[in-house]
Amino acid sequence: MIDVNGIRLHIAEEGEGPLVVLLHGFPESWHSWRHQFAPLAAAGFRVVAPDQRGYGRSDHPESVEAYSILHLVGDVIGLIHALGEKEAFVVGHDWGAPVAWHTALLRPDVVRGVAGLSVPPPFRGDRPPLVAMQERFGGRFYWNYFNRPGVADAEFAKDPRTALRKLFYSGSGDAPTAGRPDQGLVADPAHGWLADMTDPEVLPDWLTEQDLDELTESYAKGFTGALNWYRNLDRNWELTAAWHGAAVSPPALYMYGDRDLVPAFPGTPELIAMLPELMPNLRREPIMLPGCGHWTQQERPEEVNAALIEFLTELRN
Repeated sequence: MIDVNGIRLHIAEEGEGPLVVLLHGFPESWHSWRHQFAPLAAAGFRVVAPDQRGYGRSDHPESVEAYSILHLVGDVIGLIHALGEKEAFVVGHDWGAPVAWHTALLRPDVVRGVAGLSVPPPFRGDRPPLVAMQERFGGRFYWNYFNRPGVADAEFAKDPRTALRKLFYSGSGDAPTAGRPDQGLVADPAHGWLADMTDPEVLPDWLTEQDLDELTESYAKGFTGALNWYRNLDRNWELTAAWHGAAVSPPALYMYGDRDLVPAFPGTPELIAMLPELMPNLRREPIMLPGCGHWTQQERPEEVNAALIEFLTELRN
């Protein structure tokens, strides 16, 4: 447990060498990086993965406003310094990717290199994201559903293990509808987001019952803290106005699965195609992992580890 930025964060740690901070997404925990610890440590890095604020054994502030992107970046910078380091490599997946990208954007003096999985680098749009999605999907986009106070919180908390099993299977490359932008992005407010998701009889090979047990235990305090991240999307848009049009300057790496729904979001395929032009320090073309769904580092650990080690080692040397 580490005191950081006015809260306490639970971390997992392994190895010695330059610091690499691994940031999980939703609905995950530090455990989503279980396949990265040993390989990165063996490659000569100090690997630290926190339960981010609102998750797992870390603190869950009550105020919705306590989950803005500035709080989340502040946690990362505070963690790096609390661990006795002046700089670090930062890697993020899903929601952890925007936190990693914004940490590099706002504090390039601290970030030696940044890698994002699934979610590409942030380029601030012209309109608040919740407003835009409300209009585009008639209020049915899952971000807007998550912004209904207490609604998704109660749906997921009713049976957390089943909720997580459905979410992980439906977002994986193993699901029949994986990668289809017309599937999985909308929720019927009357029936919830999980109602139409498949509950698999057998878990995918990359997710064991023990993994699901660990994940379920991490939501013993409920889902509200995690959902509060989504409830700050428009606030984050307001807070980052000063960086409109700015690009991430530290050396960067981006990888994603071709069966992941997130890179299929409206406008995202076009953004990914333009990244080599938009990102001055993108070290190679975006890495696309065939057959991989949303849970990048869990579904394709060997490929992810190889790409990360190559990227990190090049920057360390």
